[in-house]
Amino acid sequence: MIKKLDILIIRSFLGPFLAALLISLFVLTMQFFWLYIDDFVGKGLDLFVILKLVGLVILFWVPMALPLALLFSSIMTFGNLGETFELVAIKASGIPLLRFMRPLTIIAIFICGLAFLFANNIVPVVNLKLSALKYDIIVAKPAFDIKEGVFYDKIEGFVIKLGKKEKNDSVIRNVVIFEKNRDNLLQDNLLVAESGIMRITRDKRFLEFVLKNGWRYEEKGAYNTVNTQFTRMGFKEYKKVFDLKSFKLTQTGDSAFYDPKMLSLRQLDKAIDSLTDIDSFYIARSEREVTPYLPFAKYADTGWAKIDSPALNKTAKVFSQLIPDSIRMQVLDAGSTQLASIKGNLSVLASDYQERYKQLLKHEIEWHKKFTLSFACFVMFLIGAPLGSIIRKGGLGAPLVFAIIFFVLFHLFNTFGEKFVTSQQTGPFLGMWLSTFVLVPVGIFLVFKAMRDSQLFNQEFYYRLFKKLRAFLVNFKPAKKSS
Repeated sequence: MIKKLDILIIRSFLGPFLAALLISLFVLTMQFFWLYIDDFVGKGLDLFVILKLVGLVILFWVPMALPLALLFSSIMTFGNLGETFELVAIKASGIPLLRFMRPLTIIAIFICGLAFLFANNIVPVVNLKLSALKYDIIVAKPAFDIKEGVFYDKIEGFVIKLGKKEKNDSVIRNVVIFEKNRDNLLQDNLLVAESGIMRITRDKRFLEFVLKNGWRYEEKGAYNTVNTQFTRMGFKEYKKVFDLKSFKLTQTGDSAFYDPKMLSLRQLDKAIDSLTDIDSFYIARSEREVTPYLPFAKYADTGWAKIDSPALNKTAKVFSQLIPDSIRMQVLDAGSTQLASIKGNLSVLASDYQERYKQLLKHEIEWHKKFTLSFACFVMFLIGAPLGSIIRKGGLGAPLVFAIIFFVLFHLFNTFGEKFVTSQQTGPFLGMWLSTFVLVPVGIFLVFKAMRDSQLFNQEFYYRLFKKLRAFLVNFKPAKKSS
């Protein structure tokens, strides 16, 4: 049965929660546009594409915004109740802290479930659509992706570096273009220019550079000879056209992208199950690829390594002395060749195995994220509710400061844990739940302090404590030493 106290607390919570959620989504969404706002201006994107992009980015940040909004609103709610002395009246009537936290605890658990469903069913689709949309924007406007001072290698056979782009993204300066030499394996052709204009052709099939005041360097000749011809050509104006067909997709399909972030929990389970069989797969593969180079291994028995001749046992100190001088070098060369082949095959297998293992870790990270981000809502409430009842400050000042501090701590521990997993310093479970393991004890400690009306964040309490300590130090006189 819902009582008037529960209704009072829920009403006090819903307003700040919705406002905090909107503010959190706005701030997190602006991170994306702070990075790309300069590239969006002047691109000619229609309103529908921009609104679609904004909507996808907002949906992407919902699982991260929910814990922050819950933390901020719970601090603000209980802080307002404490500042208006409603909290004191509730406690004076004999109602304990855990009792009037109960309705918001139920709401926090409900939000945890909602966050899990959102992260499992909606965010993977949003990730897929967002990647496809961003790719389409890049294909339609390649200047969107070419940054100043960064080597751009998305166009097959070319690497482009721009020293500076003007605000309209058409005028470019200090252009360097490396072109792969297709005729032979000599060094790449080089094109440098002081300035130029970058634009897309009307059919959107080619990226066109009109370069001015530059040089083109080219080397021709056979690969296995030093007889090559080096050509340097200066120009006042030079047109270079890049075919975008090599990386363009017609209305990019969803199947063109794959990332663990785009998978639901059920899909991650299937992917992880297939990736966990890599040990047996690579053992069998290594046996198939190494065994042909070790034919003598099939003749191994209990006496194959023994030398029965007493004369050989006395004279031979190393294996090579058992081989006749006439064929010793051939045998050693053949053995070295076999070992080099084995080493090469094993290196390829080890590299492939490491890549597959990294993919397994990425899938396990995303699997745990489905739960950690949703459970973070309850952890943030566990910290925010008692913290608000302790500081007893409403408004936006103190609640916002404490919310930012604890959310930054949560984000840092979450990031550190993910880095520990990807660097293989710890397992996926410990790394991805690191922030929970650290913050849950903090929340329990704050609940314990709030239940006992702790003055943990009371400035007056620390002022009085400091005043007593200062008086003690002033009046303290060390005992004189007896002669």
